[in-house]
Amino acid sequence: MSHKHKEDLIALFIDCDNISHRSIEGIINELSKYGIVNIRQAYGNWTKENLKNWEDKLLEFAIKPIQQFDYSKNKNATDILMTIDAIDLLHTKDIDAFAFATSDSDFTPVVMRVQAEGIKVYGFGEKKTPRPFIVACSQFIFTEQLTKADRKHTHIHTEEPAEEIPKEAITLKKSGKEMRKDTWLVNLLRTALEQTMDEGGWANLASIGQYINNSTSFSPINFGYKKLSSLIDEIDLFDIYLDEDSKQMSIRDKRF
Repeated sequence: MSHKHKEDLIALFIDCDNISHRSIEGIINELSKYGIVNIRQAYGNWTKENLKNWEDKLLEFAIKPIQQFDYSKNKNATDILMTIDAIDLLHTKDIDAFAFATSDSDFTPVVMRVQAEGIKVYGFGEKKTPRPFIVACSQFIFTEQLTKADRKHTHIHTEEPAEEIPKEAITLKKSGKEMRKDTWLVNLLRTALEQTMDEGGWANLASIGQYINNSTSFSPINFGYKKLSSLIDEIDLFDIYLDEDSKQMSIRDKRF
């Protein structure tokens, strides 16, 4: 009797003060590759005008709004409540992965705590997100790469002006030349290859991807590519071999 593979259950926590409503569709689509986002909670002070744009998104994507009043001017009560809820959920053990959508480094300790339990953490935030939070996540994706231009800029029969789409909200695809100048990326790919290659210098792309996932928070999406194979093809630093039978791709450093 064949058993259906159990899909991972993912809990998504959104810090609405620090994430644009335009990126939520991309975040949910990305997480859906890894499992079912069965818990979706959005935190913020819903009495405030600046979260109005989120209201339609909560309904569209079945996200539960969690009200958080500003108890003091200096402390961000949203961060504290999100952290408490995440740790509470960690102890129920019904969740296979966590996702935090925020550009705030205050969540670094909670991410490290979740990772200590052997549970993956997917991070989403703007390019301004502090480095400690990015590297603490199993995988981190910049929301600028996921942002969809809102199709409903103006409401018919209203005088509301169209909302300006920031330039950085358009997905940016880096060219091979630009990526070859990125020493961090080049070193990452070459190190992953060296760690997984055979005596002939060839390494299976799946093994390289696994090594990268285990060692860094890298995602090809941050460079404008849906798959690692497309990025490898474009960066043009490696010989590529595709096995016709298994459809497995292997690569070798051109300097080998």
